[in-house]
Amino acid sequence: MEIAEHMRFENLPEQAQGCRRCALGETRRSLVFGEGNLQAQIMLVGEAPGEKEDVSGRPFVGPAGRMLNKILEETGLRREDIYITGVVKCRPPGNRLPKKDEVEACVPFLHEQIRSLQPKIIVCLGSLAAKTLIDPKLKISEARGQWVVKDGAKFMPTYHPASVFHDREKLDAIREDFLKVREALE
Repeated sequence: MEIAEHMRFENLPEQAQGCRRCALGETRRSLVFGEGNLQAQIMLVGEAPGEKEDVSGRPFVGPAGRMLNKILEETGLRREDIYITGVVKCRPPGNRLPKKDEVEACVPFLHEQIRSLQPKIIVCLGSLAAKTLIDPKLKISEARGQWVVKDGAKFMPTYHPASVFHDREKLDAIREDFLKVREALE
């Protein structure tokens, strides 16, 4: 799906609401397009909505969102100063990772969000976001914490906040990466 040239950013969620390019549009409760400061210098990009996000229509409000909020607070960043979205705007069944065709169907919306908001820093939360926005061959365990400059923006790949629930040691790595983000703003 191409984004119509005449569509303004404010109209994108409405355009996405009618999207049926993949099966996720048929099973979602809510479109989780994104939220936050439209003048944000930082954009966080996650993978896809989970159950809590699908119910509320807001990104990162479940357990991973609480972990993200904690990390932001601990590193001196404020959620209200950031724009948060996901690669995919509809919840995959069972919170599985989005399939390739689902990502391909949704990524034009993400690219338009980036083009419209023009953040200086894009934090890729997890492997899917990093592979989608930086390089399909990227390995998050090797790339996390290292700046990538592409298309006029600085990208910071890091682990997804939910990964902390399976491996507590990743929390320190994510904090370290967000401290680099804060330092780059200063």
